[in-house]
Amino acid sequence: MKKIKLKQFFFIFVMLFTLAPVTVSARQNIDVGNILWGHIKDSYDWHITKIGKTPVIIHLPVIVKSSTGWHVFSSSRFSEVKNTNGNRPGPYGLYIKSADAKSHPGKIMEMVNGNEVRPLDISITKTVCVLFIDAILLLICVLVPARWCRHHKWDDSAPKGFTGLMHMFIMSIYHDVVKSTMTDREAVVYGPWLMTCFFFIFLANLMGVVPFPPGGGNLTGNITCTFFLGITTFIITNVTGSKEYWKSIFWPKVPLWLKCPVPLMPFIELFSIITKPLALMIRLFANMLAGHAIALSFAAMIFIMFNISENAVVDAAAGTGMTVVSIAMSIFMMLLEILVCYIQALVFTMLSAVFIHLAHEKSEPKAETVKA
Repeated sequence: MKKIKLKQFFFIFVMLFTLAPVTVSARQNIDVGNILWGHIKDSYDWHITKIGKTPVIIHLPVIVKSSTGWHVFSSSRFSEVKNTNGNRPGPYGLYIKSADAKSHPGKIMEMVNGNEVRPLDISITKTVCVLFIDAILLLICVLVPARWCRHHKWDDSAPKGFTGLMHMFIMSIYHDVVKSTMTDREAVVYGPWLMTCFFFIFLANLMGVVPFPPGGGNLTGNITCTFFLGITTFIITNVTGSKEYWKSIFWPKVPLWLKCPVPLMPFIELFSIITKPLALMIRLFANMLAGHAIALSFAAMIFIMFNISENAVVDAAAGTGMTVVSIAMSIFMMLLEILVCYIQALVFTMLSAVFIHLAHEKSEPKAETVKA
């Protein structure tokens, strides 16, 4: 059995080694920057692949309110041919601005009285589409085990298959992360939110690693998504914080000269309230964005090495050698990225639980004097 698996792996590696130079040699003047940012950035259409010279694209709905009213149409109505300014013209006087523009790159704009104006844009972009897909998959992953629990008693035999896997996964995160960090009452109240955070982030991270639809979207590598998650933890932590929590911020237990007349320590404590959710947001965003960029960069190295010189023999030797290195490093990065997907979801959930728990800590009761 082990020999068969080894042969299968060797066959796949040889096929990749053989086909990669042929594929790369057929492409000249590859824009590596466009490949990287095309995957990472948001867009109004979903580019899947290219068969020959024909691109395979999923066109998404555009919903905007311009100076002429509301308009709903497909993104396919924007021309693929760019004008002299690098913009893609479309209907109703709208156009998608060049990705190299200094202001509003890649966004829908219009000209009103000679001035460039951005209309109200609530389009279903690639990131929004991936968000909907991840939400639907998350509901399936949660509702299937919930349905099994509804129709079985607690002393029934354990479920198997996908339901059993989700039961194990959910209980592991709840007991090892949520309950081990918070009190029993806090775990009951805030556990649903924390569990939703973990599984949503973990699923979104995994879907970003999958290179084809419904995956391939860099949802958690988008600062808007991580900002919402971070600001939600910020609101829950500070709105539900106890009196002792706010007292420790505005009147901490430090020498008086650090609090009055210059409120040095209260200012530092107040500033820390903002840095905590900011750290959650930036950590998740930066790690997922960097992981995608590094994985794509290893693949792009093949294209670069096949165009390193004007000598076809040198290019073939350099490109073929880099193909082996790039494939090996890409496989390693994909495996590492799967681990990072879990770790980042775990870190976000654990730190959120810690912040919420610290905001509910009560002051220690004063020791009663024992009368003789």
